[in-house]
Amino acid sequence: MSDSHTESQERAPGRDRRRFPDISSRAYEHPADRSALVALRKLSGFDTVFKALSGLLPERSLRLLFLSDSVRVSERQFAHLHAMLLDACSILDLPKVPAMYVTQDPQPGAMCIGLDEPIIVVTTGLVELLDEEEMRAVVGHEVGHALSGHAVYRTILLFLTNMAMKVAWIPLGNIAVMAVVTALREWFRKSELSADRAGLLVGQDLRASMRGLMKIAGGNHLHEMNVDAFLAQAEEYEKGGDLRDSVLKIMNMLPRSHPFTTVRAAELKRWAESRDHQRIMDGHYPRRAQDKDASVSDSFRESANHYADSVRSSRDPLMGLVRDLAGGASDLGGKLRETFGGRGGGTPPKSPGGGQQDAPGS
Repeated sequence: MSDSHTESQERAPGRDRRRFPDISSRAYEHPADRSALVALRKLSGFDTVFKALSGLLPERSLRLLFLSDSVRVSERQFAHLHAMLLDACSILDLPKVPAMYVTQDPQPGAMCIGLDEPIIVVTTGLVELLDEEEMRAVVGHEVGHALSGHAVYRTILLFLTNMAMKVAWIPLGNIAVMAVVTALREWFRKSELSADRAGLLVGQDLRASMRGLMKIAGGNHLHEMNVDAFLAQAEEYEKGGDLRDSVLKIMNMLPRSHPFTTVRAAELKRWAESRDHQRIMDGHYPRRAQDKDASVSDSFRESANHYADSVRSSRDPLMGLVRDLAGGASDLGGKLRETFGGRGGGTPPKSPGGGQQDAPGS
């Protein structure tokens, strides 16, 4: 570890950046991600059970595949990525540097997988798309996954998704597996927000993180794009439309393992401007040595409070309806017709009894 850190410091970029000795992943994890991870870490025998699954999961096959058909990052191959990896592990104080591979794929992408030891994989499409500081944030993002232990759940998600396709012919079998896959995807979407924060802690350049997300969304055309306009898209997405659009947003999101790119950019900017981020940068953050004392109930309470705050502050029409229901809306039928049926769409008048008449069919 000391040799890796020495090399990391020797090859670090010229500008000064903070290191975070013994930082716990709880420092940057999204509340929903953190609560689930704290609970799992408290389960007796959790690691043993998942290591026992390694014979069933395709981890060994994946490792052999990347070793045989991709390029392993090292001092002699993709040396600039090797330096970034060592640098990221130094800043987040990751005890063991993961193996990293570059695989031929024009689609920009990266992942961190593995049960026993995480491995990081980036595609040639991503390497060719991003500049040095943008790529540094991505490498930090993947190292954040490794520090949090997300690689385990990513591997299980890949396995279950593959299983769902194989059991699709069994009555109800696919439904049962897909229910678990859907829950894991929701969890993993939150873990991506956590890893974006880790990437910012490594790169310590918010504009570079924003540029990287814009390029993933729109390609290598920075001269045609603008960060503020990109963030405005996220605001329009989050508050726009009616209840039909809210339902469509949910349906569009369900099959995805990552949040939408504009949403990730907006979430990261909010966190970068938060007191939590500033405290970490000032050196005030939870240490790994304290992880065993982390409270499951406190973590779930924080997660619940986060979702409650999200509902209260959201401008999405569906969240507005949830607030109305929680507050005891006196004219629920009218609100449903107004937001879901649209204005001026031939909506029948409210019944004298309080507007509980059904909305018209489409």
